[in-house]
Amino acid sequence: MALTKFDLIVIGTGTAASTAAHKCKSKGWGVAVIDSRPYGGTCALRGCDPKKVLVGAAELIDWNNRMRGKGISAADIQINWSELMGFKRTFTEPVPENREKGFTKAGIARFHGRARFVNSDTIEVGDDTLTGRYVLIASGAKPAGLNIPGEGLLTTSDEFLKLDALPENIVFIGGGYISFEFAHIAVRAGAKVKILHRSDRPLAGFDPDLVNRLVEASRQLGVDIELNTAAEAVEKKGERLVVHTSGNSKGIFNADMVVHGAGRVPEIDDLDLEKANIKREKKGVSVNDYLQSVSNPIVFAAGDAAASGGPPLTPVAGMEGHIAAGNLINGNHRTPDYSGIPSVVFTVPPLTSVGLQEETAKKQGFSFKTNHSDTSGWFSSRRLNIKSSEFKVLVEDGTDNILGAHIYGPHAEEIINIFGIAIRSGLTTEDLKLMPYSYPTSASDISYMV
Repeated sequence: MALTKFDLIVIGTGTAASTAAHKCKSKGWGVAVIDSRPYGGTCALRGCDPKKVLVGAAELIDWNNRMRGKGISAADIQINWSELMGFKRTFTEPVPENREKGFTKAGIARFHGRARFVNSDTIEVGDDTLTGRYVLIASGAKPAGLNIPGEGLLTTSDEFLKLDALPENIVFIGGGYISFEFAHIAVRAGAKVKILHRSDRPLAGFDPDLVNRLVEASRQLGVDIELNTAAEAVEKKGERLVVHTSGNSKGIFNADMVVHGAGRVPEIDDLDLEKANIKREKKGVSVNDYLQSVSNPIVFAAGDAAASGGPPLTPVAGMEGHIAAGNLINGNHRTPDYSGIPSVVFTVPPLTSVGLQEETAKKQGFSFKTNHSDTSGWFSSRRLNIKSSEFKVLVEDGTDNILGAHIYGPHAEEIINIFGIAIRSGLTTEDLKLMPYSYPTSASDISYMV
């Protein structure tokens, strides 16, 4: 067993990990990366990117259905699931090899296996023992434990994105973005889909009125959404699965597949953090404003593994990777800015949010007005024959600054970025109104939203 010394040991190879590893290596540091899975991280291999490929197919089906009788006469357009997954693999399969080649070219040492701390600065991975002047934990997230009988029968989101064939009947446990996004894909691919959510409000991170609009539209699409309904157990009967539930829809639901869509947690449980005096909490490694461990100063954390103030999003992980690396190299001097970071549920059409919701803005003592409108009659929705779209924009009294923006409708995933820029840059409603947007576009609607 060899003992190898590095300036920085990075646990993980996703966005935050890769960003920090390359930045520190560019300064002449000796850097090692460790991953027990194929190199590349969640977003590139089993999250954002492959999901968006599938969403693209769902958008095509939706567009065709909407425009039937409006000048489009193509009939019986269907998703060929196996071909779609083959196309998806053209994006995901090259990632691990390309990521490894990138590390090798940069001179970053690569280790495969699960990392475990031995003491404050030493990590074992397989037969290797590594010691680091610093350690960055950027190990990502995993599905949260549900602690119900039969949990092992659930299909994870990672596994769903690898399906060679789509089952006819699917139940999603949990009303988060994973369930809604996959449900919108699956139902348009011909599956019967049900979402079980234990409370009366799914998608808690998004505006409740717009969520209600999405729930209504999803039900009209054919997605059966059971609220205030908790999954209590899953069992296998013959070739099918049975979900036992409590709450409003107490009883049993039969399915060919039951998918875990009830959230994710930091993947740090088996790192033996206590041996390195690394404090943790529910959201991840406990860090200070500089992303440094509050209990072990040579350890930093970023992305989903860190209990920072940022949402668990890929752009946040990239930002935190840059900031952690900068603080490692030059000492603690930078802190993350989490204002104006957009979040998107990639349903069809998408639901988006940036900044504060009304309830939060009130609790924080802001005085503001809310611009709120159904936009299904606006040109941007009517030309696409979209029947359900809506927005809310929160404008601070006195300053006319944007406190929050929430959009459900066509191209919302792009429009929300402009509101994010406005929040981060302190732009006012007047600034947004005076912008000469290209027209007619969904972005040109902004001047009517503020």
